[in-house]
Amino acid sequence: MRLLIISQYFWPENFRINDLAREFQRRGHVVTVLTGLPNYPAGIFSSGYGLSGPYRECYEGVDVIRCPLFPRGSASGVRLALNYLSFAAMATLRGMLSCRKNYDVIFVHEPSPMTVGFPALALKALTRAPILFWVLDLWPESVSATQAIRSCRVLRWIERMVRFIYRHCDRILVQSQAFVPHVERQQVQSEKILYFPSWAEALYEVSDGRLPVPENVSLPEGFRVMFAGNVGAAQNFETILTAAERVKSRADIHWIIVGDGRMLSWAQAEVERRHLLGTVHFLGRHPLETMPAFFAQADALLVTLRREPIFALTIPGKVQSYLASGRPIIAALDGEGARIIQEAGAGVVCPAESPGALADAVVRLAATPKEARDLMGRRGMEYYGTHFDRTMLFNQLEGWMRELMATRGDTGLPSASEPILSSERGRPS
Repeated sequence: MRLLIISQYFWPENFRINDLAREFQRRGHVVTVLTGLPNYPAGIFSSGYGLSGPYRECYEGVDVIRCPLFPRGSASGVRLALNYLSFAAMATLRGMLSCRKNYDVIFVHEPSPMTVGFPALALKALTRAPILFWVLDLWPESVSATQAIRSCRVLRWIERMVRFIYRHCDRILVQSQAFVPHVERQQVQSEKILYFPSWAEALYEVSDGRLPVPENVSLPEGFRVMFAGNVGAAQNFETILTAAERVKSRADIHWIIVGDGRMLSWAQAEVERRHLLGTVHFLGRHPLETMPAFFAQADALLVTLRREPIFALTIPGKVQSYLASGRPIIAALDGEGARIIQEAGAGVVCPAESPGALADAVVRLAATPKEARDLMGRRGMEYYGTHFDRTMLFNQLEGWMRELMATRGDTGLPSASEPILSSERGRPS
């Protein structure tokens, strides 16, 4: 199968689409990725990249085609708009020139923005390949909830754009079952909507607790509550820091932040202002490969979201990684994410934006015997294996792709597995 993946984000940026591309290449498929120059989350181009390229790379056997874009910078509204629109425009042009092969399937990765759909639609018109569109972030709901856009007129235009993109895709994949009614409201037939949640990369395995963290990192002694990932507005660090302030008399409780993001400078300034330097520790961003070692040293893993209806529908991507790691979870969120952790018996849940409840949850878990906390971790791992196992999900996705290929064959359209020209046989994609 010849697979074209379209994603604004790709290696060296840390997104699960990297894992999906590697796995499908390993399974013997010919995988091409159309993406932008990496600039997430720092807002500047990653080391070794710039407007001069490189624009063509090979990543573990995957053909990577890059296009220029406007870097996201400080992630202000204007910079993000330029970032999103420049990728949509340049990926469409680059794709029309460099992705003209007879692909079997186009897979679109949409953690945000929805505009990633435009190059996919253009390439569907060119190659006649069906589109599977993986929705990880609902638009316009998310941009409205974060107040990134407040104009009702613009939000209505975005809704029409979303409806247009959905209508021209062959399957809409949603990361949460709670997304389904929202997608249906965009005039999408229910049989076109498929539940496809995130997974944890294979490197997340239950550890015996002795995995070493990087040599330049020092972890405090005591009960370690670890937050890993994006330090952004959606994660509501105000709640985390207020909860830490309420228990700062407990010198044995430490809040460890592993990650980076647009709110990091604000959070660091707040820690100093609130006199929390002894109990809140920022360790910065570290490679994905080191995360299992960090998780192994945590007594509890923390996930938070703002109290917004859209976020209650979402399963934060870190939930799957936390479950797979076999560590107990403290969750300050509502809706689907909270339901999964409660259903799994994998930790302690409290409402979003409730610092008092979060502080109580941390104190309660710190007082819980280690045997009981270990049981929470094992339950989370078992739940992960049943609902989010990566091999199971990849098999399911591969099956859906083959079904679309078969449907395409029924319409009389040529399959990429059977080249139109004999001279194309054996030519690398």
